[in-house]
Amino acid sequence: MEALDLSRWQFGITTVYHFFFVPLSIGLAYLIACMQTMYVVKKDDKYKAMAQFWGKLFLLNFAVGVVTGIMQEFQFGMNWADYSRFVGAVFGGPLAVEALVSFFLESTFLGLWIFGWDRLSKKVHLACIWIVAIGATLSALWILSANSFMQEPVGYTIQNGRAEMTNFFALLGNTQLWVEFPHVIYGALATGSMFVTGISAYQILRKHRVDLFKASFTIGIVFALAASFMTAVAGHEQAQHLMKSQPMKMAASEALWNTTGDSAPWTVFARIDVKNQENKSQIEIPYALSILSYNKLTGSVPGMNQLQAEYEVKYGPGNYIPPVKTTFWSFRIMVAAGVLMILLSLLGTYAALRNRLEGYRHYLKWMIPAISLPFIANSAGWIMTEVGRQPWTVFGLHKTEVGVSPLVSSSMVATSLIGFMLVYGILAVVFVYLIVHFVRKGVEEEGHGLHDRDEREETMATLL
Repeated sequence: MEALDLSRWQFGITTVYHFFFVPLSIGLAYLIACMQTMYVVKKDDKYKAMAQFWGKLFLLNFAVGVVTGIMQEFQFGMNWADYSRFVGAVFGGPLAVEALVSFFLESTFLGLWIFGWDRLSKKVHLACIWIVAIGATLSALWILSANSFMQEPVGYTIQNGRAEMTNFFALLGNTQLWVEFPHVIYGALATGSMFVTGISAYQILRKHRVDLFKASFTIGIVFALAASFMTAVAGHEQAQHLMKSQPMKMAASEALWNTTGDSAPWTVFARIDVKNQENKSQIEIPYALSILSYNKLTGSVPGMNQLQAEYEVKYGPGNYIPPVKTTFWSFRIMVAAGVLMILLSLLGTYAALRNRLEGYRHYLKWMIPAISLPFIANSAGWIMTEVGRQPWTVFGLHKTEVGVSPLVSSSMVATSLIGFMLVYGILAVVFVYLIVHFVRKGVEEEGHGLHDRDEREETMATLL
């Protein structure tokens, strides 16, 4: 394989792996903050134990997320030097704010929260975890402002062959950012919620602190229902924006080779023949794509062949059709996982509010593997977002093939890719082992997790 292909694989692997941990950190932070708020308001130690138990798992996830984020940044400079030169003057501002303000805010107050139990007043200590959650959200905002520039560049000028920022507030006001950011945050809340409900279901099945984990499940499942539904709503708005900003990505996500008639059906399944640019067979839902694109039963959607001709006139000769099969199926995997989360959340909310959870043993068993659903949806969504933008790194401005480092050979990239995969494999084994260890240990009747010095020191030792 050439250096370009290997660099693409490395970017994809590092990005998807890192994004396993980011949404879980954001979602868990808000859930823990809500649990601790209930402790402060109700003065019930059950909620304190809940916040401390989930706090241990949050710390493990946060630590691995930081490590994987650093490694992802390293490969930008190593494999994508020309791309970094092109966007550096634009990305420098938001990424500096993310590191110096948002991440500093998040990590500082996380330290205060870890060691502040019974040292800070209850309200000040509670404020710490809320600031951690807000800091994590702001970090996502700054990162996504950079990604949104890649999808829909604004507030820039081209000087000496590279993009330079001319309007910082245009970057923050990017329409793409404000359809992408809510979708990511709602997805993060769904991730944290399904994580909490799945582990709570496991604890209920093993009859460990049932009172505590039933309450934990109820909080998680209500959040999961609201978050998964709002993720779908935000995703719908993002799809409509794609019709204006990146119609080629929209066409590829539907394997739509030619422009539709007055109404466009949504394709559930298709056997895609990329070579002949046709679908051998497909299952369609009439009018559904028009509804998805325009919120009405009529509305033509442009096809890839027609858009290819337009792009050749606008951008010059070249192939502007992204990998169709990957874009098409990643979208459907994301949608399927999202629908399953909504359905499971509906059933779980009904059971929890009717106080029938313990009688729904089969459902509780389903909720354990259902922890994977938001991770599958998040990964598939990012694959569609990044692969569907090809052949561009920055849409309409900079192609992927010219962004790769010119002096890095394929053997160099292969070596670093193997090294990354080994390190990531070790991190995954350690992470899963520690999560399982703390989940099986559960919540002790006396001395709840991070409140005890020995427990706190054990948790911090695993992170170091």
